[in-house]
Amino acid sequence: MNFFLEVLSGGLLAGVMYSLVAIGFVLIYKASGVFNFAQGAMVLFAALTLVSLVERGVPFWGAFVVTLIIMVLLAWLIERLVLRKLVNRSPITLFMATLGLSYIVEGLAQAMWGAQVHALDIGINDEPYEVFGILLSQFDLFAAAIAGGLVVLLGFLFNRTRVGISLRAVADDQLAALAVGIRLQRLWLIVWAVAGFVGLVAGILWGARVGVQFSLSLIVLKALPVLIIGGFTSIEGAIVGGLIVGSSEKLAEVFIGPLIGGGIENWFPYVLAVLFLLVRPYGLFGDKAIERV
Repeated sequence: MNFFLEVLSGGLLAGVMYSLVAIGFVLIYKASGVFNFAQGAMVLFAALTLVSLVERGVPFWGAFVVTLIIMVLLAWLIERLVLRKLVNRSPITLFMATLGLSYIVEGLAQAMWGAQVHALDIGINDEPYEVFGILLSQFDLFAAAIAGGLVVLLGFLFNRTRVGISLRAVADDQLAALAVGIRLQRLWLIVWAVAGFVGLVAGILWGARVGVQFSLSLIVLKALPVLIIGGFTSIEGAIVGGLIVGSSEKLAEVFIGPLIGGGIENWFPYVLAVLFLLVRPYGLFGDKAIERV
C-alpha cells in the first residue's frame, strides 16, 4: 500500500508542475481566445537567460529580477509589435502568429546565450524525504510548494480582482469589451507579462530537474492533455488536469507498463485526452460554447 501511495504522491507532485505550465496557456487563451504556442519558447528563453546570467557571476536573485524585467519587456514588444496589429482577427491568425513567435523567441535565445545544455542548481537536492511513512522527493515537494503557491496567487488575481473581471469580459467578446471601455492592449500586456513570469518560474523548476536545454520548449506538448482535460479557460481546470495527468501517467507506468513493455508514461496522458475529447470536449471546467443559429 505504501508503494502505491508513493507512486500516487509522486505523480500528484509532478502534476502540480504540469499545472504551472498549463496556466501560462490558460492566461493567454482567456485574453485572446488562442492557444499560445510560444509559451514553451518563453519558458526556454526565461530559463536560459537566468542560468546564463548566473554562470556569468550574477547572484541568483539578481539574475531572477533581471530575467523578469527582460520577460516583461518581451511581453511589451509582443503586444506592441504583433498583437496590437491583430485585434479582432480570426483565432487561426492569432495561432499562426504565436507559432511564428515561438521560433523567433527560440532563435533569439540561441543568438543571445548559445545552444549548449546548462545545469541549473537551485540548492534543493533530489533526495528522498519521509512524510507519514511515504518516501517523497525533496525537490518534488519544493517544486510543488512553489507551483502550488503561484497557482493560488494567480487564481485569486484572475478570479477576484478587476483585472480578472476584465479578462473574463475580453474572453467572452472582445468587441463588447472594447465598447464598454476596457483597454484591450493594456490587458494583453498584463496577461503576457504574467505569462512571462509563470514561464520564468516553470523554466527554473523544469530546468533544475532536467537541465536547461532546447527540449524545454517542447513542454507545450505535455501541457496539451492537461488543458484538454481541465479546460482551456479555467485556472482551476489546469490544476485538476495537471493532477490527473501526473498521477495517471505514473500509476500507468508502474502498474500497466510492465504488462505491455513499458514506455506508457509518454503517451498515456494523450489517451486520456482523446477520451475526454470524445466525452467532454470542453474539459472538466471549460466553458461550453453555445451558439445561436
